[in-house]
Amino acid sequence: MRRLLVALALLAFLLGCSSQSATSDFTPADINFAEMMIPHHEQAILMSELALANSEDSEVRNLAQAILDAQSPEIEQMKSWPGVNPSLHSGHMMDGMLSDSEIEALRQAMGRSFDLLFLEGMIKHHEGAIVMAEDVVDSENSEVRDLAKAIISAQESEIAQMLTMVAQRK
Repeated sequence: MRRLLVALALLAFLLGCSSQSATSDFTPADINFAEMMIPHHEQAILMSELALANSEDSEVRNLAQAILDAQSPEIEQMKSWPGVNPSLHSGHMMDGMLSDSEIEALRQAMGRSFDLLFLEGMIKHHEGAIVMAEDVVDSENSEVRDLAKAIISAQESEIAQMLTMVAQRK
């Protein structure tokens, strides 16, 4: 019985020292946003790496590099937030994410077919990220709010660019 009481007291102490104080500036919605956006961004990076390797179109390659350059630091920023565990959502399909079969089709495509699959897939992907960011755009945490606004702004601009690129390549 004494061991049980000691164990319970230790557990209560450890729980009291953990996430609540560490995440007081980040709401559960903020943490959930980061945990879902990290794997979402990681898929955009994978897609962009495929574009850098497989596309011969300099405009597509430049866009892919810009996506890599923007989203890699955003991933690191979100991973640094207290209480964030990106592996919790790594297997889930978030808004706009491509399925395994869509990623495989992208891997197999070449030439103009690749470019169109990449652009159309990334438009869908960015639209999903915007939906996710809109959920926290009014967060009380300025870092979360600023990142959400930056994601929305950048990805809306890239969607407009990609829509033009698709129209030019069809």
